[in-house]
Amino acid sequence: MTTLDGLLQGLADPAQPFLTYYDAATGERVELSGVTTANWVAKTSNFLIDGLDAENGTRIRLDLPTHWESFVWILSAWSVGAVLTDHRADIAVVSPPLAADEETRVALSLKPLGMRFDNPPEGFVDYNAEVLGHGDHFQSFDPPTPETPALDLDGHTETHRELFESCGPKPKRVLLEPGPLVRDCAALIAASRGNGSLVVAANATSAQRDKIAVDERAALS
Repeated sequence: MTTLDGLLQGLADPAQPFLTYYDAATGERVELSGVTTANWVAKTSNFLIDGLDAENGTRIRLDLPTHWESFVWILSAWSVGAVLTDHRADIAVVSPPLAADEETRVALSLKPLGMRFDNPPEGFVDYNAEVLGHGDHFQSFDPPTPETPALDLDGHTETHRELFESCGPKPKRVLLEPGPLVRDCAALIAASRGNGSLVVAANATSAQRDKIAVDERAALS
C-alpha cells in the first residue's frame, strides 16, 4: 500500500485504543479505538462528498489544533483524495475564532464529545451538527493514487507515496503536545503503519504531561 486512504485497515487489533485526547484545562478525556476512528472517518468522508461536493483533488485548509477531530479530518481528506493545503483552498475547516474566507467554510466547536455549537455559526457549516447523519461506511469511486498530492504546505508538495514512504512505522504509544499539521500527519502515518497509537495532551503543564505519559504508558514524542 502506497496510498494513505487505507491506513486504518492495516491495524492488527482495531478494537484497541488508537487516538486518546486529553484537555488538561477542562479535564476532558476522549479515547477512540481503531474501529471508532474508522467510523468517524467514514462519516466525515461521506460528509465531504455528499455534503460539500468534495472530490479527488479538492484542496482543504485545515486550521485546527492538534485534537482527535483534527486526526479524523486528516484521514478523511486523504480518503477522498483531497490535498491538505495552506493556500488556494476550496474548503476551510476551522475552529474558533472561525477565521476563513474560502467559499466553503466548515466550523468545529471542539467541545467535549464532539458537540455542536450552541448557536449555528453564521456563514459556516457546523460539522458536528451534520456529520452524524452520514453513513458509517465509505467507498470512494475515485480513490487517490500513489501520485495524488496529499500535502501542499509552505510551498512544498508531497504525494501519497512520498508521505507513506517517509514515515516509517512506530509500533508504540506516543504522546504528542499541540504541534504543526505536518508533524501530526507524520505521527498519524507512523502510528497506523506500526500498530501504534497516539495520545494528545492539550493545555497541559510539564507535570500534567508527564503524568499523562505515565498513566497512558506513552513515550514522549
